[in-house]
Amino acid sequence: MPAASSRARRRGPQTIDLALQGGGSHGAFTWGVLDRLLEEPWLHFDGVSGTSAGALNAAVLATGLSEGGASGRRRAQAALRAFWDDVAASGSCFGSAQGGLLGLPGLPALSGLPGLAGMSGMSAPSWLPELSRLAGWNPAGLWLAEFTRLFSPYQFNPLDINPLREIVRRHVDIDAIRRGALAVFVNATAVRSGRPRIFHRADLSHEALLASACLPQLFRAVELVPAEGGAQAAPEPYWDGGYSGNPALWPLIYETAALDLVLVKIDPLARPGTPDTPLEIHDRVNEITFNAGLASEMRAIAFVQKLHAEGRIDTGHYKNLRLHMVADEAAMAALPPSSKLDTGRAFLQRLHALGRRTAEAWLAGDAKQLGRRSTLDVRHIFLGETPPAAAAAVAGPQATRPGPRAKARQPGKPAQAAKQVAPARAARAASAPKEAAAPAARRASAPRRRA
Repeated sequence: MPAASSRARRRGPQTIDLALQGGGSHGAFTWGVLDRLLEEPWLHFDGVSGTSAGALNAAVLATGLSEGGASGRRRAQAALRAFWDDVAASGSCFGSAQGGLLGLPGLPALSGLPGLAGMSGMSAPSWLPELSRLAGWNPAGLWLAEFTRLFSPYQFNPLDINPLREIVRRHVDIDAIRRGALAVFVNATAVRSGRPRIFHRADLSHEALLASACLPQLFRAVELVPAEGGAQAAPEPYWDGGYSGNPALWPLIYETAALDLVLVKIDPLARPGTPDTPLEIHDRVNEITFNAGLASEMRAIAFVQKLHAEGRIDTGHYKNLRLHMVADEAAMAALPPSSKLDTGRAFLQRLHALGRRTAEAWLAGDAKQLGRRSTLDVRHIFLGETPPAAAAAVAGPQATRPGPRAKARQPGKPAQAAKQVAPARAARAASAPKEAAAPAARRASAPRRRA
């Protein structure tokens, strides 16, 4: 057992929530992270929220953990591996295929194009990927962008063929998830209203998972009965949950007791340089869009954390989260966005290995602070503020000397929140409605068991 694991286990069990981002085949990175975390018996999962590929990882994880105990952890590891092996075998579930787009006959294949060559063992001259990189030319991405600009899935896929559908049915047991202790939250975006919808236990289904992973350029909208409607209500179309929350954090705030929330992040926040080709601009717009909801929720959480630190909030009613992040921004940013369509086995296995290494580093470092303090600097990473230490070094000692008002304000009681209220309520109370990440809600009264 690694030294980090034995040290953490001596501190006793730690309960965390997991927030899993989506990103097509890049979700194999999250598979690697989960695979490593499942080897730590002291680490317990209270809830998991996921979007798109993150939702699929969450559902497969919960299926394996449904029986609990050490055997449940092993089943969860095996279930995740079987799911991603199936994804690799299908070759088309995230939109590309060695035999054609979505596996549909008659449509051109992406395989062999230099923008994807070298990532998954596809055949192409060895010099083409490097030429593509230097020239900023990605034929795979250009082809797909142009094709989906001219044709919609209602035209090129009138039978609504979705290779992911059968994979999800084979690897996700909805009844087992409902029986299990792990609370699963899946986000999808309502097409007509643009609002997020969280699927949880009673309304979770295979189709809800497909809705969470439904990129509208590639798949027809998934129609489901709206949450507020009865069985006779007209179905509501849903698209990928990344448009409204990638992932959604607020269900974990409302519905679980854990105070440590671990974000597994695969979409890079920042990229150097300015995009100057149509494809680069398109890809960067998508990244910014899919990170916007998460950044807004982080802003609201940071505001509540600030009120806690200043003793200006009722610590018995407002949840004081401790935030952590498992990510390798540099490695994921180095991958072209078109690689999110690549389901080649070798590529998925490399992402899995990267996820395991990243989780190992997190366990050896930031995981030691679970139950104690946040290790994610939200204001610096998500809000772009200068870290206090760096600001003090630039401003000098006079600028950091506290004034009379700052001295008089003392921190409040340690936050041991039993009840949970959305950070957005505190944001509205301070007349900052734009910083609210989600509508206010009370936490569920039913206690959660540990996974």
